[in-house]
Amino acid sequence: MSSAALDAALADIDTVFSGFTSPTETGCSYCHAPEETAYLRTPDAPMPVDVVQYHLFEVPDHFDDHAAVMRRLLPQGARAMTDGSLGSIGTLAHGLSRVDWRAWPAEQAAAIEEFLHAWWQDALATPEPPYGIDDIFDTCVTIARSVTPFLEGWVPGPVADAHLAHCADVWLYDLQADSSPFSWWYDDTVDAGVTDLRAWLCGTGAQRLHAAGEYDLATRAELLALPHDERWAHPYWTSPSATN
Repeated sequence: MSSAALDAALADIDTVFSGFTSPTETGCSYCHAPEETAYLRTPDAPMPVDVVQYHLFEVPDHFDDHAAVMRRLLPQGARAMTDGSLGSIGTLAHGLSRVDWRAWPAEQAAAIEEFLHAWWQDALATPEPPYGIDDIFDTCVTIARSVTPFLEGWVPGPVADAHLAHCADVWLYDLQADSSPFSWWYDDTVDAGVTDLRAWLCGTGAQRLHAAGEYDLATRAELLALPHDERWAHPYWTSPSATN
């Protein structure tokens, strides 16, 4: 059962993006049947969820107007992102991460931003969200091109702390090697996102992990504050129990 905030954000998406189309869309005839592309020219016609999924993760050059397609998809797409009916997320670049939605009219940009925050907060409070919590975080921050608001909104609590332990375990494999943990964030904002995530995880995140009894993860997170060579020369790697 979704939160009142998420329900309100989805209702706002429905209202703001109602009636949108890509009116002259021809799409890619090699990848999509004519009847699938026709939905994009037809306002508010319910689409099969597999068609929503195909279009939402399709590369931009397969459309005549990719931004218009994203507007058309948003009411159904946002709901499918939250209820798990989209099939999967995190396996391809999300279409919203490929458009400059912050340059859209203020009402549209605000509706997307509020949706991302409400979806993230709802997922943090749900022990088993429809998608993996790391995939939801990845999707939100890649679309937003910032980790900061999602980390700031990660308030302590038993469920949220369990999600933090899972995410930290996933992220640390890449962060310890000074690599990006984000599969589909590759524009010029990703370096700042990785830097901000590393700084949070070795500080606030590590403190939270310690408090939750996740001592090994907390220690590994703290090591991110060290330069690469010092990090890997730390006694933790040869005697983890001594540092725990």
